[in-house]
Amino acid sequence: MRWKTFFKGAAAGLALVLVAGKADAGPSSASPWVDLDIAKVRLVAAAVATGNRESLPLGLQVQLKKDWKIYWRSPGDAGFPPRIDWTGSDNLKAASMRFPLPQRFSILGFESFGYGDEVIYPITATLAKIAAPLSLRGKLSALVCSDICVPLDADLRFDLPAGLAQPSAEAQAINRFQARVPSDRPGTGLSVTKIEAVGQPAKFIRVSVQAAQAMTAPEIFPEGPPGVGFGVPETRLAADRLSAMFTLPAGAVDGQPLDGARYTMTVADGDRFSERTLIAEAAAALPTNVAISGLVVILGFALLGGLILNLMPCVLPVLSMKLMTVAHYGGAASAEIRRGFLASAAGIICSFLLLAVGALSLKIAGLSVGWGMQFQQPIFLLIMIVIILGFAANLWGWFEIPLPRFIADAGSRLGTAKVARTGPGTGGHFLAGMFATLLATPCSAPFLGTAIGFALARGPAEILAVFAVMGIGLALPYLLIAAAPGLVSWLPKPGAWMLQLKKVLALALLATALWLASVMWTQTGFSRHAAPAATAVKWQQFDQADLAALVAAGQVVLVDVTADWCLTCKVNKALVLDQGPVNALLGAGEVIGMRADWTNPDPVIAGYLASFGRYGIPFNAVYGPGAVSGIALPELLSADRVLAEIAAAGRKK
Repeated sequence: MRWKTFFKGAAAGLALVLVAGKADAGPSSASPWVDLDIAKVRLVAAAVATGNRESLPLGLQVQLKKDWKIYWRSPGDAGFPPRIDWTGSDNLKAASMRFPLPQRFSILGFESFGYGDEVIYPITATLAKIAAPLSLRGKLSALVCSDICVPLDADLRFDLPAGLAQPSAEAQAINRFQARVPSDRPGTGLSVTKIEAVGQPAKFIRVSVQAAQAMTAPEIFPEGPPGVGFGVPETRLAADRLSAMFTLPAGAVDGQPLDGARYTMTVADGDRFSERTLIAEAAAALPTNVAISGLVVILGFALLGGLILNLMPCVLPVLSMKLMTVAHYGGAASAEIRRGFLASAAGIICSFLLLAVGALSLKIAGLSVGWGMQFQQPIFLLIMIVIILGFAANLWGWFEIPLPRFIADAGSRLGTAKVARTGPGTGGHFLAGMFATLLATPCSAPFLGTAIGFALARGPAEILAVFAVMGIGLALPYLLIAAAPGLVSWLPKPGAWMLQLKKVLALALLATALWLASVMWTQTGFSRHAAPAATAVKWQQFDQADLAALVAAGQVVLVDVTADWCLTCKVNKALVLDQGPVNALLGAGEVIGMRADWTNPDPVIAGYLASFGRYGIPFNAVYGPGAVSGIALPELLSADRVLAEIAAAGRKK
């Protein structure tokens, strides 16, 4: 009897435990995880039942493995956001997905927006019938990326019963991510006040932002009409940090104007964020005093860059012509000296104006423009080789190069025929100045890149002004002697030494011609099967996708944009890249070397340079965990500067 009573009591207790356990578990508020190896996904609900609500807060929960990322609603330059096909669901009238504030993944100017680790995309589900069960059948399509990109496809199944809509265990997480969804509601502390299209034609989108409290590190996530892409934004904070201006390079694939279109800009600063959709206005011209002030600074850079160009390696082949010009003037009258040097200066300045007109014509035609790009054309190189060999033969005394009759006649009428006894006539000096400019263009001197970048992003007047002042800078030594002809008296008098100097200078011109011939040989493809030169460093071929993958993997990468016709590039290689501590880092694999060859025209390389506001080479940049957008190096490299930037790029932020 006692055993019977015991078993009855035990059975009753077990039943109570089971009932209690089931009550604690309650209805499921999440679908089973779908494990896709690199990511896990599932649907979650903020309530345990449908209740009497017309709409229900749900979420797509994604957990990613380390270093993998999934995309925002506007992924940036690549990728696509997750999408769910709800075909097969029951009692679902509509479902809309929202996107929390993303992170920026900026690598090599590729702007990608998305999430790492874990994210819940909030979903609002509208029911077809209130107080009825909800049966969800969703087919997920998404893309996740790390070193490579992998598409994700998953079948999601989730059933939510009818009943009292009590908060679920996932409600707090869904609400947390819902609170991170940007909106244009007031009280966020940030506000987009204006969107402008800048330039004629517009090449930039400028966004003005106001803040209720001082900003620390504002960010922007741009969205535009289909076909419009954006580059890396430039951020400028006001002194009081209550306003900011973002300038984004922008372009449309079909050439449509940027102004008049609708843009959505999401801005964030710490825990504050908001978004606003506005139509971009055509930017008003800068106030005259501001525009003039900025232009004066750039013209100063152009003058200084042109002057420094006299000392760059590309101009060394022209040294022979300069020395011979000066030597011919020993003992000459001041008027003759002034006239000759002014003619050379005029040739330099006129040739820069011709380069400006050519650049302007190419820009109007929609073609890419670059400093020294004429050296990418074999026909130009052939003409230069012939001219240089002619000058060399003339210096060797094989023949004299007569001036055209109309120039000689003009010189006689101006009383300059007597210059023939001391050197070439005015026309010869003018042509020598033009020739010096053509040989100088394969180099980009300090300050020159900034000036050229400014000019080519502006209108015709700015282009002509900047190039003219660059010409004046290169011609300054000539103008100095023209202003003070007495400086020539310091030179030795003409004599037999000049015959020996002519032979030496002719050899210098011959070496220049051979160098140009080697460039043309490479361009025309005759050397494509030649064995590469032995080197301790194995440079990778420049590829934007490979660069992005290397930086994403935590590597430090040194990019070298070079060309066979760029003498300054060769100097950088000889003094910094191919020897010493920088070469040791590259050879040991601590820094990955990636080289872009611009010997021939290449729109990808031209676009890469333009993304940094550069239009000429040499160009070098360092990338790494601490510099995913790249650190641009100066035109003339030094080992100390390169090592310092490599160290900065290698530090994680």
